[in-house]
Amino acid sequence: MKILVCAATVMEITAFLKEQDHFARKEDIDILITGIGLTATTYHLTRYFSLKKPDLVIQAGVGGCFDKKLALGSVMAIKQETIADESVVELKSLKTLFDLQLVPQNRFPYTKGWLINANTTLLKKTKLKTVKGISVNEITTSKQKIEFYTKVFNPVVESMEGAALHYVCLMEKIPFVQIRSISNYIGERNKEKWNMKESIANLNKELLNLLKKVRE
Repeated sequence: MKILVCAATVMEITAFLKEQDHFARKEDIDILITGIGLTATTYHLTRYFSLKKPDLVIQAGVGGCFDKKLALGSVMAIKQETIADESVVELKSLKTLFDLQLVPQNRFPYTKGWLINANTTLLKKTKLKTVKGISVNEITTSKQKIEFYTKVFNPVVESMEGAALHYVCLMEKIPFVQIRSISNYIGERNKEKWNMKESIANLNKELLNLLKKVRE
């Protein structure tokens, strides 16, 4: 099985990279650091797929969380994604491109406005809680946007790369899974209240566990 592991930054998967040297069959794993954001991720994934077509893509990264009942450092698998800030505030409501009827909500690869990972077998192999994610071009800090996103999308996780993975892999018909660890709660800009160290450690642990399961 040929597997691509991708992340926005080296920092997020440094522990995995060290462990990867000990894998018995490390030649079947490629590593891609896409850079931060939807544009960079879309470009680098598309460029990679023009050269190789892996059997599986795993995206690993940290993200923010809308649900304060979930502990920082928790790791989740993302079942569905959408780009939250492809939208407009109109008459005190957030309207998506689908609401504005600029894009049909069921035009492939979207299903009812979501980029859905329908590979339930693969998601189950993660042994992780599956949740909704949204991706943004601007990290969400305002209370108004938090309220809008919560009401319209009811997401658990926010990232800047997840929707790009879902979009490109669905278009290319390549199996994929996105796992995210929670480093902070949405809107919290005081870095002292973040838990980056534990979230990255837990992310790498789950990434290694997942790779062992899919390669059995």
